[in-house]
Amino acid sequence: MARPGHARSRPSLEEDEDEDAEDPVDAMISRTGCMAQHRELQECMAARQDWRHCQPQVRAFGECMARRQRAQ
Repeated sequence: MARPGHARSRPSLEEDEDEDAEDPVDAMISRTGCMAQHRELQECMAARQDWRHCQPQVRAFGECMARRQRAQ
């Protein structure tokens, strides 16, 4: 069960083992079919350290997610 507020203590051994599990955000994005665009955006932001330099990737990811929303 989650702790109230933002207080976090050192993770338990059990939580350390869960680090290898897939990130829930990545899992959600993977289900949308937009993982390739998301990865490209992440790579650009890691390299450039400023999302403003990654506008083509931001737009591509946003358009992919918008198409997914319209399809539902």
